[in-house]
Amino acid sequence: MTFYELLWEGEGCGDAADLAEALAFFQELKPKDLSWQQVCADPRYAPTIRRYRSFEAFLDNEDEVETILPSLEMLEAAAPESTTDTVLADSATPETDDPVA
Repeated sequence: MTFYELLWEGEGCGDAADLAEALAFFQELKPKDLSWQQVCADPRYAPTIRRYRSFEAFLDNEDEVETILPSLEMLEAAAPESTTDTVLADSATPETDDPVA
């Protein structure tokens, strides 16, 4: 089974079983006060995913099958939608366009 090693700021920071899980993990690492565009523009963060053929291959120090540099689009697509914004938008009334408490 494929194994993904995750790197943030050049250091190993986690692992994942698939690409979606890897991208979701990076959501937790992203500084809350920065956008993905800002993170991707700053080379010190450099979110990176190394894919290995298996966990055993990783443990045996085999070379990775591929190195994935997640794009801005990949990271933004994996970001959870803000539930606060969704709740406020859903609770607005057509008459006032103000959120209903």
